[in-house]
Amino acid sequence: MSDRDRAGWDRTDWSGAMGEALALAERASAAGDVPVGAVVLDATGAVIGRGFNHREVAHDPTAHAEVLALREAAAARGTWRLDDCTLVVTLEPCVMCAGALLAARIPRLVIGAWDAKAGATGSQWDLVRDARIGAKVEVVSGVRAAESSSLLSAFFEARR
Repeated sequence: MSDRDRAGWDRTDWSGAMGEALALAERASAAGDVPVGAVVLDATGAVIGRGFNHREVAHDPTAHAEVLALREAAAARGTWRLDDCTLVVTLEPCVMCAGALLAARIPRLVIGAWDAKAGATGSQWDLVRDARIGAKVEVVSGVRAAESSSLLSAFFEARR
């Protein structure tokens, strides 16, 4: 298959979308939350959902960047099925977010940094590619990973 799949996705360069996710992560950090940002792209590459961690401000344990971006994308689409979309996120999703990604039928996940502590899409667990639940999500990792990691490191160092 070429660098562009049948839906028109450019499978070689996700840095622009990750740049938007990183800008959202910076907003989370400025609000005192873990700097994670996420965007949902439709089949044309247009951003249809955005989110950044909002747990501290909202006092909501489910207000993770991925969940908020998925909610916005589903509302924009008028359906919970996002089966031709891609989720781009600065940090590997946790178990809850991996489950939300599966529930939304997202076929592709693009991540910046791995989460060795709580990641559920390839590091600690791999829910999105678990054959026991029929999951077949393509995972593209390492997109602007150094920037994602640096943002997280700076956030946590400032709190030590």
